[in-house]
Amino acid sequence: MYQLGQLISDRRTINDFKTDVPPRQAILDAIELSRWVPNHHLTQPWHFYFPNQQMIEQIIELNAQLVLKAKGEQAAESKRQRWSKIPGWLVVCCNSSTDALQAKEDYAACCCNIYALSLILWQQGIGTKWTTGKVTRDDTFYDICWIDKHSQDVVGLIWYGYPSEIPQPQPRRRVEEIVTIF
Repeated sequence: MYQLGQLISDRRTINDFKTDVPPRQAILDAIELSRWVPNHHLTQPWHFYFPNQQMIEQIIELNAQLVLKAKGEQAAESKRQRWSKIPGWLVVCCNSSTDALQAKEDYAACCCNIYALSLILWQQGIGTKWTTGKVTRDDTFYDICWIDKHSQDVVGLIWYGYPSEIPQPQPRRRVEEIVTIF
């Protein structure tokens, strides 16, 4: 079993997954734990959606169309092929708030939740990739996933599965570069 520090430093964003889909219960168990992250006033602003296969295919096609407009047919087809190989899909949303401070705090709590979820899954050998691309901000994405854009904001599309390759760690800035002591 991992020690927390090693778990944090060893976790990687996974870009290439094996084809087998991890059990849904493993993801639900991770959500069960991740919901314990700090959140101001215990708003618990997160909601998780498991899109079905038809929704996934529609998301893939929506993304391909967005890429087609921006980068052309070859790039769109490449994305379509790559996204079609993703074994597990999870959409994480945050409850909307008209209060700017509350919205900021709730978004931060959802980000903490996603990170905790990623660590919990990593400990079980399940990798994740948290993506926030243009597709997740498109009104059609909300329609595909049956998400009410007026009451929830998409924080991320989380891909999950067993890693086929684990990237090498990238250098981090030294502590001395990011800490100021007065």
